[in-house]
Amino acid sequence: MRIPLVAANWKMNGNKAFAERFFSDFDLQAIAAHVVVCPPFPYIPLVSQVAEDRERFSVGAQNLSQESSGAYTGEISAEMLLDWNARYVIVGHSERRSLYGETSELVAKKFVAAQQAGLIPILCVGETLQEREQERTLEVIANQLKAVRDIIESDTWKHSVVAYEPVWAIGTGKTATPEEAQDVHQFIRGELGNVGEQVQILYGGSVKSANASALFAQADIDGALVGGASLDAKEFAAICRAAE
Repeated sequence: MRIPLVAANWKMNGNKAFAERFFSDFDLQAIAAHVVVCPPFPYIPLVSQVAEDRERFSVGAQNLSQESSGAYTGEISAEMLLDWNARYVIVGHSERRSLYGETSELVAKKFVAAQQAGLIPILCVGETLQEREQERTLEVIANQLKAVRDIIESDTWKHSVVAYEPVWAIGTGKTATPEEAQDVHQFIRGELGNVGEQVQILYGGSVKSANASALFAQADIDGALVGGASLDAKEFAAICRAAE
């Protein structure tokens, strides 16, 4: 049985005071779902302290380098993340793809670097509005998954999470209907082959407490990757409770 998972992507938001205030307002004890918080890099140690000795709470990172070390100014390696007890790392977020030019091939290398170091990659896939209007959603997602599949063993998917994030719904207030999201999640699970039933597939794209229950009720939606709503501790807690 797949355990519900809700991950917070704080993006480039907050500071030390914000992080401390967030966890004073966030009642982890009342939540049964697995929770992952991915703060900006400087605050990973703070979140790691909160995660310590808590079974259903983990710290994650928003990105990593595909390289293990070297002259790569400004980059962060998987080993560095592990030093601060990170367990998860987001790879291939649409903002990394669109703003920083990350190709699916580069994302696949980051996926492998994370897994080889012992981190669990949260692989983001999704289509733009133009691609959706052209009815290319499944084609785009299949190609994004194929870039990873081409360089891993098939059972490696078991040690990852996939997040479907329709680019047109991120931060826009728009969201796919639960049925639309379910159709894509079902397709993704099929693309993962024999181990697909073991992989957690999350939905991301303006998830909030008002729509979380309807999304999580779908058979192939195992949780969410939450952006803006994860900056409000009480709102994020409500989303987490909806996943139980």
